[in-house]
Amino acid sequence: MSEFSVSLAKLAQEANLTVAYTPYELEKVMVTATEVYRPGILLAGYYENFDNKRVQIIGLTEMSYLEELSTSLRNTHLEKLFSFQPPAVILSRGMQPLSEMMQYAKQYGVPLLMSTEMTSALMGMLITTLNKELAPRITRHGVLVEVYGEGILILGDSGVGKSETAIELVKRGHRLIADDAVELRRISYKEILGTAPENIRHFIELRGIGIVNVARVFGIGSVRSSVEVEMVVQLEPWDRTKNYDRTGLETEYTDILGVKVPKMLIPVMPGRNLAVIIETAAINNRQKEMGYNAAKELLTQLGLNTDDNLK
Repeated sequence: MSEFSVSLAKLAQEANLTVAYTPYELEKVMVTATEVYRPGILLAGYYENFDNKRVQIIGLTEMSYLEELSTSLRNTHLEKLFSFQPPAVILSRGMQPLSEMMQYAKQYGVPLLMSTEMTSALMGMLITTLNKELAPRITRHGVLVEVYGEGILILGDSGVGKSETAIELVKRGHRLIADDAVELRRISYKEILGTAPENIRHFIELRGIGIVNVARVFGIGSVRSSVEVEMVVQLEPWDRTKNYDRTGLETEYTDILGVKVPKMLIPVMPGRNLAVIIETAAINNRQKEMGYNAAKELLTQLGLNTDDNLK
């Protein structure tokens, strides 16, 4: 069960649902379960282990079954369904609610919605929205950009140059997702989605200039609302006593909400073009995802054993 919630109004908007009946505004109905349910087994008379937190979907199979039942038996099962007071009951395939459905929806105060989509497509849309809206999340101080299609989370101490690097990347044709506060959501066991809080979206702070609306200054094509985080870049002032990676043989990872994301430490010093470095890092990360590692190829051409160099 998620600790977050999403309004039924947002689900209705995302899935293009229409209202057959609602006892109050859909904005006031909050959904907290990430899964949806087809109540076929309940309509057949088995009521145990029913999760009334899930949105209920009635498709053609359930509707055909209900229409074949006797009036008394149909009333019994439908009343039981609505008496559990799920967040909503949705009819797919453009089907109209039975009169009994309207009766029990009003009696128990359950929103009754309709969709023209096929049942499986409707469930897919709802599950996608629920997984995104109810995903576990954290907020990190940093900058999130999209570079050559790669979502890159730039971290580092205040004043190290994160926002300035992001602006340079935007000028070079890449896109800003978030500055200062980056909201990270785990939408699957291997995917982290990054976005910006609604109230600061598209804004960036540059010391000496102030607040800039990137979408207004550079055009709407310079921003995105969200992107999958595929690499983390940590910026730090150059420490001459520290040994930095010079080969890239091994890929380091950082843990974000239980998901391992490739991480790169980049030292900052005057004269280094961080935007170009991050562009190169994005391309190199894409190549590694496709199975190519330049450092391994070089060592192979030099006749060296890459396994020995990893020890």
